[in-house]
Amino acid sequence: MLNDVRLDSTRALLWGVLASAVLTGLVWLAGTRLGDVVLLPDQGASWYYWKLPEPTAWTRASAWVGYAGHQLAAWGLIYYAQTRVKRYTSGLHPVNVVALAVNFGFILLHAVQTQVFYDGTAQDVSIFSSQGSVVLLLVVVLLMESRRRGLFVGHGRPFPADVVGFARKYHGYLFSWAAIYTFWYHPMENTSGHLIGFFYMFLLLLQGSLFLTRAHTNRWWTLSLELLVAVHGTLVAVMNSGPNGIWPMFLFGFLGVFMLTQLHGVGLSTTARWYVAAVFAVGVLVVYSWRGFDRIDEVVRIPAIEYLLTAVVALLVWVGVRVAAVRR
Repeated sequence: MLNDVRLDSTRALLWGVLASAVLTGLVWLAGTRLGDVVLLPDQGASWYYWKLPEPTAWTRASAWVGYAGHQLAAWGLIYYAQTRVKRYTSGLHPVNVVALAVNFGFILLHAVQTQVFYDGTAQDVSIFSSQGSVVLLLVVVLLMESRRRGLFVGHGRPFPADVVGFARKYHGYLFSWAAIYTFWYHPMENTSGHLIGFFYMFLLLLQGSLFLTRAHTNRWWTLSLELLVAVHGTLVAVMNSGPNGIWPMFLFGFLGVFMLTQLHGVGLSTTARWYVAAVFAVGVLVVYSWRGFDRIDEVVRIPAIEYLLTAVVALLVWVGVRVAAVRR
């Protein structure tokens, strides 16, 4: 058996975050070469603007073959790690190095594919499938962490241990799909929304490459990944609909989930959590005193959807686990 690579996983994580920022800068630079691509007029919320008006078999194949290769490689590495490595260490396993190299290689491939063929998989699937994959990722995190941090202010552990255990054991396959599917959905354009999204995807791919290391389970790091969706969703909403748009729904919605659940999993004192809650409450009051308190229901929309979906996913997993047990 190969010895572990003697690079501390936390240091690898820090270098990976820096590399993600550099890669995002390169996406911006390469995107300046896409100015001659002609696109159709925007046709509303269900329309994805950045796709070719007349796709060909080659443009479609370039995106789907790239996605399929990336996805199968990632799943294969996860399976290898779970069946051959099996143990957590503070350093990198050789399979982590391979995973980092594979993800980096497919990032470069997608960059070249965008320059030559442009289209991502958006040509053939709904924009809501890309958004939904990330929402599903966040929901499963709530499920798999529920026995450690609860669902509501540190309390509420309603899901059976075998359901949570199933989610924890197999989440890598789902999270890998969510990140890679979304990554190949978009061409590597350099709009602000794309750049923010690609930076987030690079971080998720980095996290997915560090399986079975201590960095992978660092609570502050995983909390940062959960919180970044609030930053991404808010900024994209501002860019798309301006300061009078629905950005408060994304900002306070995702921060609402943070206040109710995610905040209570990193060991902060009760006093610190009250301070954070006060800042959140003041922010809501300030924004909706300007926006109108008749719209304050926006704050609860995303938390309500996330918690409802968590219950639905838990029920589906529970049924699947019970059916599998009966068949065995």
